[in-house]
Amino acid sequence: MEATLTIIFGLIIGSFLNVVIHRLPLGENVVFPPSHCPRCRADIPFYLNIPLLSYIFLLGKCRSCRGKISAQYPLVEGFCAFSFWLTVHNYGLSLQAAASAVFICLLIALAAIDIKHMILPDELTLSAAAFFFIYSFFNPEIGQLDAVLSGLGGALFFAGLYFFYLKIRKIEGLGFGDVKMALFMGLFLGLHRLTVAIFLASLFGLLVGIFIIVFKKKNLKLALPFGPFLSLGSFVSLFWGDAIMAWIGSFWRLL
Repeated sequence: MEATLTIIFGLIIGSFLNVVIHRLPLGENVVFPPSHCPRCRADIPFYLNIPLLSYIFLLGKCRSCRGKISAQYPLVEGFCAFSFWLTVHNYGLSLQAAASAVFICLLIALAAIDIKHMILPDELTLSAAAFFFIYSFFNPEIGQLDAVLSGLGGALFFAGLYFFYLKIRKIEGLGFGDVKMALFMGLFLGLHRLTVAIFLASLFGLLVGIFIIVFKKKNLKLALPFGPFLSLGSFVSLFWGDAIMAWIGSFWRLL
């Protein structure tokens, strides 16, 4: 029953995240008006606004205009539900589970928005930084000093990269939104998990970049949003970062 309710709640929150992902970059209110088709603007009745099931029932098309509904909607809803289940599975019904769920929701929203618009909105990154700074007083896994130093360290590291590319190479290698994202990542994850998250994000970004350059015939000036890779690295590090760090430490000792 606990797992079922967690998944249902995750689906509902995932549905709301889709609204945030669509409306926030456009400067629209994320609460009003009610859900509607972005093409024909027809209102979506509650019985056709059931996460995952409505997409399947409607065969991925709007009932009114028959326009195609983006696969983003069921993917976000399904992944959010899975993430909530994984969070409760690891932390139980606890304050840490609730904070982790908020963290994951931010990662999902920021990744999707960055993919679509190449931006990381301040409304999410700075609000997250404030939220996790407050949470650092209650975080049972890391101390407040570790949280603050990790957040500031991550932000300064990315700020250094930002200005290096801008001043030395005369290009914008990173957006300043990545700096703000690293700030709240460090505040919640702490130094060790933040290190793993950044390492994994860089690895994932490198692999995807190589794949696109080789198979899509792009050049080295290819611009990729880094937010999705930071989100993926943070997600993996949240649940398995300590194990990855331990494995790296044992491997290093063997050398």
